[in-house]
Amino acid sequence: MRVLITGITGFAGSHLAEYILDRHPDVEVFGIVRWRSRMENISHIRDKIELCEADLKDMVSLQGCLAHIKPDRIFHLAAQSFVPTSWTCPSETFAINATGQINLFQALLGLKQSPRIQIAGSSEEYGQVFPDEIPMKETNPLRPLSPYAVSKVAQDLLGFQYFKSYGLPVVRTRGFNHTGPRRGEVFVTSSFAKQIAEIEKKKKEPAIRVGNLDAQRDFSDVRDIVEAYWLSLEKGEPGEVYNIGSGFARTIREVLDILLSLSRVDVRIEVDPKRLRPSDVPILLADSSKFISLTGWKPRIPFEQTLRDLLDYWRERV
Repeated sequence: MRVLITGITGFAGSHLAEYILDRHPDVEVFGIVRWRSRMENISHIRDKIELCEADLKDMVSLQGCLAHIKPDRIFHLAAQSFVPTSWTCPSETFAINATGQINLFQALLGLKQSPRIQIAGSSEEYGQVFPDEIPMKETNPLRPLSPYAVSKVAQDLLGFQYFKSYGLPVVRTRGFNHTGPRRGEVFVTSSFAKQIAEIEKKKKEPAIRVGNLDAQRDFSDVRDIVEAYWLSLEKGEPGEVYNIGSGFARTIREVLDILLSLSRVDVRIEVDPKRLRPSDVPILLADSSKFISLTGWKPRIPFEQTLRDLLDYWRERV
């Protein structure tokens, strides 16, 4: 089997490649990269995978890679995935996420290829939710509250449309928050962990800058999430959509408290207005029963271990 991962050099993409290499050694792993892609996340597995240079905004380059690889499965993870960036760069976010996916689909149709495709959606698609809509089911209305979330809704619905219109076997997942080693430092858990590591080494004053600590999020370990991604194409039904999350919400303040409990530093907390969003989703909490009943998947890594691994990751790097 030949598997293609878009976004293989990113956070989830690199962990998915690791998972496949470890658990499915008979599978050939390919990845799409851009000439300016940073390679540190996959440097330790570089000799076990094959990379092809292409850009989601360039269908000709995508067709070239797809014609060469002839994938049996595609995990489409490449995206502009940082919500705050979407406020400052909404057009670019939409170009990469929505238009980029259209280019991928059109390239496949042009080559008459029909691999099973996972579209990595986001819990941010749900946006504004009301108390009687929690935990969120796949049938919840989608009321996105950021340009990023709108772009992910577009990806989601395009996946459904191309399944219905052209028969592309697309499985859509809506992943809730996930973290772990290699998480980009702009994301909240990684930002906290890096700041703590810097304070421990006296490279930063003992103050942690934060945004909204009251938001509640459903966190899982990325290593559990990528197993779910794999199962979505093993057992998922084309055209369907599945929530993937732990089913437990905690405030960002609780996350910070756990990280601080793993360190001995005394810090003060400072709210940074730049870290506050124009509109924020108060709570994201998954009802993943549809996916769990289909696949038997469940998170295995305790959240404290996830945060410990993330903190150790930054301790090795600052």
